[in-house]
Amino acid sequence: MEFTKSLIKGKLIKRYKRFFTDVKLGKEIVTAHCPNTGSMKGLLDVGNEVYLLPNNDPKRKLKYGLEIIKSRKNLVGVNTHMANRIVEHGLSNGLIKELKNNGSIKPEVFFNEETRFDFLLENKGQKTFVEVKNVTLFRNKDTAEFPDAPTTRGIKHLLTLINAIKKSYKAYLIFLVQIQNMKYFKIAKDIDEEYYNAYLKAKKAGVNFLAYRCDISSKKIFIDKKLKILDE
Repeated sequence: MEFTKSLIKGKLIKRYKRFFTDVKLGKEIVTAHCPNTGSMKGLLDVGNEVYLLPNNDPKRKLKYGLEIIKSRKNLVGVNTHMANRIVEHGLSNGLIKELKNNGSIKPEVFFNEETRFDFLLENKGQKTFVEVKNVTLFRNKDTAEFPDAPTTRGIKHLLTLINAIKKSYKAYLIFLVQIQNMKYFKIAKDIDEEYYNAYLKAKKAGVNFLAYRCDISSKKIFIDKKLKILDE
């Protein structure tokens, strides 16, 4: 996925009220929209290099959106709204080898009254639900982790994917690692043990788990490489 406009480099001052970040652009300080409601653990050090996407929409109060943070020498894509677009591009262009040759790719499809999954794939009569989780946490130089905070919603998605399998769907969960240079992925058991246990339960039930790293630059982000999942 290519950015619609050139990103502008700045320095992070602070993130607050979940949706706001103050950034220094040259001698000016601007407030940018933060399109990530998660904890963004490990990314918010003062002075971190950041990249903003400018917008000219008169209906929007903030004229910049936060897209990338550079932390410990790695670029990290923090816009959670980009995750599904990146995966859809990957599905459409055969970048996810386990999910190639789909007859149709439908976004945001309801499984039941309470839950919808990010994609429904159909191929020769087989229907497959795909859920996407955006990954921005890394606590060592080569291993990405999820979640970065306890997630009841994430547990609900895992349990519902199990229900989908019982109704003859295939089920995949893709951990989209928007972090440069990662080699491995694992569940952050110490952050959310309940999610880790639900992950093991879902894996045993037949949910397929994939972790794919992105190639990230100030011009584009796209799926690049499959990562090994460490189960400890």
